[in-house]
Amino acid sequence: MNPTQRLHDSGQSLWLDNITRDLLTKGTLQRYIDELAVTGLTSNPTIFDHAIKNSSAYDDAIRERLVTGLPTEELFFEIALEDIGQAADLFRPIHERTSGVDGWVSLEVSPTLAHDTETTLAMARDLHRRADRPNLLIKIPGTPEGLPAIEDAIYAGIPVNVTLLFSREQYLAAAEAYLRGVERRIAAGLCPNVGSVASLFISRWDVAVADTVPAAMANRLGLAIGRRTDRAYRDLLATPRWQRAFNAGARPQRLLFASTGTKDPKAPDVLYVEGLAAPLTVNTMPEATLKAFADHGVSDAGRGAEADDAETVLADFAEAGVDIDALAQRLQDEGAASFVASWSELMAVIAAKGGAMNRPG
Repeated sequence: MNPTQRLHDSGQSLWLDNITRDLLTKGTLQRYIDELAVTGLTSNPTIFDHAIKNSSAYDDAIRERLVTGLPTEELFFEIALEDIGQAADLFRPIHERTSGVDGWVSLEVSPTLAHDTETTLAMARDLHRRADRPNLLIKIPGTPEGLPAIEDAIYAGIPVNVTLLFSREQYLAAAEAYLRGVERRIAAGLCPNVGSVASLFISRWDVAVADTVPAAMANRLGLAIGRRTDRAYRDLLATPRWQRAFNAGARPQRLLFASTGTKDPKAPDVLYVEGLAAPLTVNTMPEATLKAFADHGVSDAGRGAEADDAETVLADFAEAGVDIDALAQRLQDEGAASFVASWSELMAVIAAKGGAMNRPG
């Protein structure tokens, strides 16, 4: 049994943080499902930007839609929904076998809407309807403006992946929005079982402080933030309020560890996977990290949560001058801006491909 299967069997879901048309059409994603225990998939604007920019696999799809005069953003979502729909179909047996716990795929609303509550909700409704897949999570940023949209989407029965979370406090705000949506469904006599995960970004913490703390503290902050948030997650699920919701038929909004590819070439390539192995959570990892873990990872769910006392580590960083709360807000703002930049580049790539196709040979 390989390390990915052992980690899955110990209680953590492994999702792939990537999607390309070649992954789907050449059988690679199916192989990851069959051989590496991958049970879900996430995407974001940067992933789609790289996929479309670096491949000719999308050229025919772009060409076919150009003649219809679709706006570039709408053209992209049609293409993305094709890929996401195919991926969702591959994971559908897992979704059914686990009664909806696992087997999810994620598609993000336009990142330009990160601070626009009403339009975010409208786009979430539209994408969910058009995808027509029970195992699709709509990604909505956990920004202050995104939180009301998350609550309303859950109340509307739209599964949500809350993205761009960087701290325990941001996670707790997202969890509160999710629970309010669930409680409104219970009060309205609706089924409260609406899928959701809360995505906590890990590696960007260590990148942000790499040049400001002593070398001995390198690559320790992201793990500490993950472990602190994991503790808050488990404490939250044990509260009477959440247990009342569970008793009415709701399920936990699972904590998902995102951005778990190691950025520091001097650090282990499976640092964040081994260090955040914990049951009842998800780790969505880049393709290279998935392959590395399958090759030489150590699978021991629970090991990550017990190693190093997170609060002691965080106190050391505070003493070194790191303001955790301020940095969390900065990272969320920068993350949102980064996705907008990727989105703008993606729109430009599609437009450029279209222009090239229309030029006479």
